[in-house]
Amino acid sequence: MAEHHTLADRLRARAQQLGLSPAHVAELAGVNRSFVYDILRGRSVRPSLDRLADVARVLKVERNWLIHGFGEVEGEPPFIENPDESFVAIAHASPRPSMGGGAIVTEDRDTPGRAYHFRRSWIKGSLKASPSQLRIMHVAGDSMAPTLLDGDTVLVDMALRVPNPPGIFVLHDGMGLVAKRLEHIPMSDPPRVRIISDNPLYAPYEGTADEINIIGRIRWFAREM
Repeated sequence: MAEHHTLADRLRARAQQLGLSPAHVAELAGVNRSFVYDILRGRSVRPSLDRLADVARVLKVERNWLIHGFGEVEGEPPFIENPDESFVAIAHASPRPSMGGGAIVTEDRDTPGRAYHFRRSWIKGSLKASPSQLRIMHVAGDSMAPTLLDGDTVLVDMALRVPNPPGIFVLHDGMGLVAKRLEHIPMSDPPRVRIISDNPLYAPYEGTADEINIIGRIRWFAREM
């Protein structure tokens, strides 16, 4: 429904429907490109109504349709997804967190079609995360077995870098990028972190908060059968 959509949603959808880039819309409307881009990026709270009317003319819609979602649209109105029900692509991180020796392995650049897409409502509601802070990584090694296995895909939230509560994180431990279970050691000064492998063949070890670089908390994983 219209109330779920924003001015940016309608402007973007109508421009795409007409095959116009934001820069082209601005040029045809005789406005600065920044006027259009600021609207699309949510930076323009109260855009100039006169300039918005010029944009609406180029898009062949009434200005009120752009602002409120009600008004005349020449031809068929564009299909606008509910932003919360749309899917967002999460970028891959090039290093692979190793669960064994800890060596950094660099992947080739991702080819088109390999991106992982997640429903925006799940990211916002369940994870309470920002898509821009999420990264996809692939794990290697067996030190976190049976929780994580070699080749598993993990979703890392880079905004969560404090092991409280304890959980599984991707970190740089001084030797390489690793996926480990972390827990803060109470009353330690300076603060220390216990670094644990779920596989009992690997002994736990400790480090100070300054000695390890926590990349982010693992929030989700997938495994090929």
